Amino acid sequence: MLDIKYIELHKNEVEKNCELRNIKCDINCLLELNEKRKQLLRDVEDLNAQKNSLNDEIKNAPADQKPDIIERGKMVKEHLGKKEPELKKIKEEFRKILAQVPNVTHPNSPIGKDDNENKVIRKNGEPTKFDFEPKDHMNLGEALDIIDTKTAAQVSGSRFNYIKGEAVLLQFAIIQFVLNVLTDEKVIAELAKKIGNSSGKPFTPIIPPMIVKADVMKKMDRFDPIDDRYYLKEDDALLVGSAEHSMGPMFMSTTIDEKELPLRFIGYSTAFRREAGTYGKDTRGIFRCHQFDKLEMEIFSAPEKGESEQDLIVAIQEYLVEQLKIPYQVVAICTGDMGKPDYRQIDIECWLPGQNKYRETHTSDYVTDFQARRLNTKVKRTDDSVELVHMNDATAFAIGRILIAIIENYQQKDGSVLIPEALQKYMPGRIKKIERKE
Repeated sequence: MLDIKYIELHKNEVEKNCELRNIKCDINCLLELNEKRKQLLRDVEDLNAQKNSLNDEIKNAPADQKPDIIERGKMVKEHLGKKEPELKKIKEEFRKILAQVPNVTHPNSPIGKDDNENKVIRKNGEPTKFDFEPKDHMNLGEALDIIDTKTAAQVSGSRFNYIKGEAVLLQFAIIQFVLNVLTDEKVIAELAKKIGNSSGKPFTPIIPPMIVKADVMKKMDRFDPIDDRYYLKEDDALLVGSAEHSMGPMFMSTTIDEKELPLRFIGYSTAFRREAGTYGKDTRGIFRCHQFDKLEMEIFSAPEKGESEQDLIVAIQEYLVEQLKIPYQVVAICTGDMGKPDYRQIDIECWLPGQNKYRETHTSDYVTDFQARRLNTKVKRTDDSVELVHMNDATAFAIGRILIAIIENYQQKDGSVLIPEALQKYMPGRIKKIERKE
């Protein structure tokens, strides 16, 4: 959420930013409501002060003066009875519109209407070449008996799957690989130094809750689009769509000492999304599912360090993909395709031979203090001043999507799939290949 004072001072810029982000928001109405809110708040505070003064006055007043004081008190109470509901209504309208305002945008973010105007920053590796016609992950997965969507559809419906056999072992090898990298101070320090980040502090592993209260999800600005969430009506809570949804609020209503920052976490969680609005998209296979597992990074930092933390995150993402030797490209997301809380969004797209194109496998969101303002997460500076922290969240690996990238890029002519060298030591028996069962 943006500071209303910032919106008052930068009205034109905020309106232009809403336009660039394809978000409709009536800033004039918001500012008018804010003026009404402030005036009503002053009126209510003044009436409460009068009420308290009359309460004190009546205690020591002579008996013949008390009826007049009581009458004046009734009038004050009557005015309060009108002003307080009016203030409550105005506050609700004000907060509703304020919640629609997107974060400001990084000056280097591309301006564009949709994902067609995202910009490739750099590429790493050439698309994988084969001396045979490559198959997609479902043809390979079904033949190797490691992916089963047909049975899952009968049991749970479309966009669910059973991951089986060596693919399960591969999934847990990926998890162990990520945890080993992100908890290794030497590796993180080297990557931090490479991009000019002064902290080599490693990440703390987290297994977070998979259910978040509705009001907390709203503070994270991840409640909407509600059509894409699994909402538990009786609990007024939601299943997470990413580990970030329950890691971000870990320091809600907390002031962190500056010397503790940055706080870096790597969370592992099952995630749930209805994939509303994606009818007909990626219906085959496990690229876009209602349930998937994900390793997610979450960082809390001092404001001036937030952008550097995102640079570190992208460096880590590239390192992880490079270790698997999968071709990829780094993409700057344009204004019209960016999430509402994001100040800057950068994605990584891995090459998928089965689709003959790059597809998004990673995202990184630098949200500045947008979430921290509602969460009331602050940092106490060394000079005792207090301000809001800045927050970053990003994918380490979305398991299903990186499984696809591995299966398709490491497929062999005989239909087997090699295990990337970086993962072999985490496989039971150091399995090097997934082969068709006799």
